[in-house]
Amino acid sequence: MAKFDQNDSSVVVIIGSGAGGGTLGNELAQKGIKVVILEAGNRYEIPDFINDEWESFTQLAWTDMRTTSGTWRVAKDFANLPAWIVKAVGGSTVHWAGASLRFDEHEFKARTTYGGVPGTSLHDWPVTLAEMEPWYAKAEFKMGVTRTNDIPGLPGNNNFKVLEAGARKLGYKTVHTGNMAINSQPRDGRGACQQIGFCFQGCKSGAKWSTLYTEIPKGEATGNLEVRSGSMAIKIEHDASGKVTGVVYADGQGKMQLQKARIVAVAGNSIESPRLLLNSASNLFPDGLANSSGQVGRNYMRHMTGSVYATFENPVHMYRGTTMAGIVRDEAAFNPKRGFVGGYEMETLSLGLPFMAAFLNPGAWGRSFTAAMETYPRMAGMWLVGEDMPQETNRITLDPAAKDKFGMPVASVHFDDHPNDVAMRAHAYRQGSAIYEAVGATVTYPTTPYPSTHNLGTNRMSEKAKDGVVNKFGQTHDVKNLFVSDGSQFTTGAACNPTLTIVALAIRQADYIAGAMQKKEI
Repeated sequence: MAKFDQNDSSVVVIIGSGAGGGTLGNELAQKGIKVVILEAGNRYEIPDFINDEWESFTQLAWTDMRTTSGTWRVAKDFANLPAWIVKAVGGSTVHWAGASLRFDEHEFKARTTYGGVPGTSLHDWPVTLAEMEPWYAKAEFKMGVTRTNDIPGLPGNNNFKVLEAGARKLGYKTVHTGNMAINSQPRDGRGACQQIGFCFQGCKSGAKWSTLYTEIPKGEATGNLEVRSGSMAIKIEHDASGKVTGVVYADGQGKMQLQKARIVAVAGNSIESPRLLLNSASNLFPDGLANSSGQVGRNYMRHMTGSVYATFENPVHMYRGTTMAGIVRDEAAFNPKRGFVGGYEMETLSLGLPFMAAFLNPGAWGRSFTAAMETYPRMAGMWLVGEDMPQETNRITLDPAAKDKFGMPVASVHFDDHPNDVAMRAHAYRQGSAIYEAVGATVTYPTTPYPSTHNLGTNRMSEKAKDGVVNKFGQTHDVKNLFVSDGSQFTTGAACNPTLTIVALAIRQADYIAGAMQKKEI
């Protein structure tokens, strides 16, 4: 494997190894560009994954100190865990469920389509669906997304069959086992899904696409990619002209190191990426790196989410089979007659008993709670994913008091639902419950959002520099050789899981970076 000198200023340094960073690293390596990926977490391989929810959470989750504020339920019940993401090589592609959907055309043009929704900071993306379609196609082929490229869909488990039966009774049309980046047949040197059911704990069969065992090993095989695990980025350095020159990071022993760089790409997720830019403030960038607009950290989105669980008279065993291979897409359409703009989708979801007990009603006890737990084998479940509204006041800032073990201010996450989010969630709860009641549910449990898994928007794309942080290629408006490569560059969230779009943008960004390097523009 490659090992580059820390004084080699010709390398591209990528911070984070997930969907954005891991993909970008491989794409650049395949083009002959030297890349160093700095990953804060450890490297676990497939045999290391643990099919036990709490033990796996301890192994993989990013549990570093964060603080929260706002009216969202997470600030009350999970004050120091605003997000459920992974701290390990592969990032949250280790933990994700595999759902891979494209934005609809109107979702790239939210401001134009929805109009000036009061209390929002809506903008159109500086790219369109037509521009993104070839990159979506490349991402779908790379990831092996089912129902694309003649790849069959996954089989439906009991949880899906209950969802499908109820959805059909309500008249829903777009109901299937999803576009999933999980092999339904052997592909790319990996076998088909074994229906183990622990998708969130790391796929022990390797059927689910993850940069850990797809992009990163391919990049390493070129000799152009080095991944340094246990390397926490602390600060991005720059020269007198404002051009970034390297990244200060803490190695596995806690010692400060400096990796010089020609280009830096930040892909640490939508909480850590703005935190790093804010912590990289200097005399030249007093409000944080690439933050002349004041937009770094703002417009935090986490999708309108929630869950509906239902109990039936007969066993369902929702936990058997692929976790999220089931979707109802009809409500994703733009239809403001429902009382809100944007849309949402309903996806199958199961939680094991430990997480169900934690998330159904944290700290609960008593007859109603134990009754729900006792019916667990007879439960079906779905997750609701909708487009939440960007608001400037929903933001990541540096906590004025709390510091991490390296003495750096931790991220503070503030979030309040917009009235549009509240109206959408209420509609989704009603429809989700109706689906289950249509096929005989005895009781339904609308469940409030968990710690966020879709974290978006805090370094958003914009056509004009004053409105965001990066341009249409994820290149910061302020610093030509500094890029953002994760979901924080999203202008809006759309009514679908974000990973496919992150990967498509990373493939496209790699082409742009390689071209700009060749022309000596950066």
